[in-house]
Amino acid sequence: MLFTSTASRVLLKHSFQKATTTATTTRCLSSTPASIQNAVASLKGQHFMSIDQLSKDELNGLLDLSHHYKAQYDSGSTDQPLKGDSVSMIFQKRSTRTRVSTETGMNKLGGHALFLGPSDIQLGVNESMKDTALVLSRFNSLILARVFAHSDVTELAEHSTVPVINALSDMHHPLQTLADIMAMQQHFGADQLEGKTVSWVGDGNNVLHDLMLGSAILGMNVQIATPTGYEPDATILAKTQELANASGSSVMTTTVADEGVAGAHAIFTDTWVSMGQEEEAAKRLAEFEGYQVNNALMAKADPNAVFLHCLPRHPEEVHDEVFYGPQSIVFPEAENRMWTVMAVMAAQLGKV
Repeated sequence: MLFTSTASRVLLKHSFQKATTTATTTRCLSSTPASIQNAVASLKGQHFMSIDQLSKDELNGLLDLSHHYKAQYDSGSTDQPLKGDSVSMIFQKRSTRTRVSTETGMNKLGGHALFLGPSDIQLGVNESMKDTALVLSRFNSLILARVFAHSDVTELAEHSTVPVINALSDMHHPLQTLADIMAMQQHFGADQLEGKTVSWVGDGNNVLHDLMLGSAILGMNVQIATPTGYEPDATILAKTQELANASGSSVMTTTVADEGVAGAHAIFTDTWVSMGQEEEAAKRLAEFEGYQVNNALMAKADPNAVFLHCLPRHPEEVHDEVFYGPQSIVFPEAENRMWTVMAVMAAQLGKV
């Protein structure tokens, strides 16, 4: 099956023949509301490549399940719906939050997570992507991959016989968007996001791609400020506009940071120099001058605006006065990486 660069609404269907344990040991049917189970039922057996493969109901279902898990496990639940299941985590690129959230979340759900770093597995080098996918599929219930090229994770998905999760590629970061939206729901209210305005200030990168797609699906306006030459992918921008037209929201782009945050309710930024771009650091720092999120920039936004960042952050991107200030919700946002990946894994295995 072919994939586009945006993985637009890709829902690959496979036949997964995995042994299951009894319902009494793997899940408690009454622990998750039937409305949530129904909303995510269609995600069973599906790969998760980008946020725009989800319908509005599926996206809301995953978010509702994430909130449910947080409430459940924060209250001391010992439910283990994924007992006996496992996820292999392929990391071409290191990450604190992705690894810790997935390992801890899988443990809470009763399963096991196996870390495979660059020294453990040379994806597509010593063994082909196809063979890696076919081998891991025989050991694990799920495969999660954090890679450089989006084509790597889509090739894994093409050959895997178990669900694959894109934990980051150069084009998409859907898990981060789930955590971002969950944080906004926690702050503004789960049913209060439609009509809100999301602002992005900085590099038009993979994190922005899924954020703008997910925001448009839920009826949020999107305002994007990037320096010339650092705009988001044109195809993904066009898809965002299509989704915004359908939801009645709007999309605007500018090269002026002040314009990008005007009246916004949530301000986002990210690193200006991503992993693999270190040689461009000096050039990028110069070209992003004036894009730091600070109190002066936040003053252009809605008075009740919040600040978010996927982390790790650097002071040139956001001043301490904002990052550690009362408008920042970056640490609840980071925590949500665990609840949301838990929801994705459980939904893919049909054990919510």
